[in-house]
Amino acid sequence: MNNALKQCNNKATMETSAQTALRTVEHLATAVLLFDKDLHLVSINSAGESLLSVSHKRVSGMRPNNIWPNSKFFYDAIQRSLYTGTTCIERGVDLNLNSGQKIKVDCMITPVVVDDVAEEILVELIDAHAFVRVLQEENQETVQAAAKESVQGMAHEIKNPLGGIRGAAQLLERELENEELLEYTGIIINECDRLRNFIDRMLSTSTHPVKSDMNIHEVLEYVISVVRAENSHKLNIKKDYDPSIPIIKADREQVIQAVLNLLRNAVQAIDSDGHITLITRIQRQVTIRHKLYRHIIVLDIIDDGPGIPPEIESGAFYPLVTGRAEGTGIGLSIAQQLIQSHGGLINYERKDNKTYFSILLPTEQCDE
Repeated sequence: MNNALKQCNNKATMETSAQTALRTVEHLATAVLLFDKDLHLVSINSAGESLLSVSHKRVSGMRPNNIWPNSKFFYDAIQRSLYTGTTCIERGVDLNLNSGQKIKVDCMITPVVVDDVAEEILVELIDAHAFVRVLQEENQETVQAAAKESVQGMAHEIKNPLGGIRGAAQLLERELENEELLEYTGIIINECDRLRNFIDRMLSTSTHPVKSDMNIHEVLEYVISVVRAENSHKLNIKKDYDPSIPIIKADREQVIQAVLNLLRNAVQAIDSDGHITLITRIQRQVTIRHKLYRHIIVLDIIDDGPGIPPEIESGAFYPLVTGRAEGTGIGLSIAQQLIQSHGGLINYERKDNKTYFSILLPTEQCDE
């Protein structure tokens, strides 16, 4: 009786340990795939599904050469690791996905040995650009914070004398009778007002978001209607929305402003016959600024314009950096700050002769 009870307890303990291990692997940010000794896929965690753009249901039971038909390295490396019982570590390996996308990964292929025999193969994949992106995010956050503090300090210094200049111009205007001179005072007053509004916009971006239920697609439709109304010529805007995206808690006005700044940039970048595409998707297990989110919304705003000039690309989100003579250089900076206040991030990328601005917005509550 005692032996039977002991066996039951041991079995329960093993099952609990196995469940704990599965939960741990499922919540890892590293892609983990497990193959049996016949090289059939046994399991893949959420990070693996996200990195490879596949579902567990679709690839379960498949062999490496079927999962990665255009990446012979992985099949050979996994097979070699199984037969030799040795671990294979490679960095910066090109991985061709079934979607046609190519990514670089760091990989570790480890045999699971039982009684000196490799019974399974564990494959760990890490996006090789992930660490670079983290460093870029940290650098951008640090520099942008310093630049914002500096600009806001200058803005306060500029705003104070503006009131005096405007007041003096108004007093002078009352004393003048010459229409030509009155035109000059009018210019002074108008420019003071314009500068004051400009400074107010720079100083207002520190407002903490007031969150409520928000539908990202409703926001996009509203922003599109605003941009269409601002432009006399027809805009070619294509929409590819994921209908499964849930309602989230966010500051609708701030998200509208961020998206509006990006969409206006796209409109200004394209020719009259250019195209803009808006794509929304859900991604799982994504780390943004040191925080791992189970789900995030990714909004891609894509245009076929020339993109940001290479010489200012690295500082595109910093205040007062612009590639347009008529630009103020605060649109992207404000958009980034507003999305960051929601725990998110905006990325810029140039690929396939197109410009990608991607808003990463957590679906979970994040009070910064």
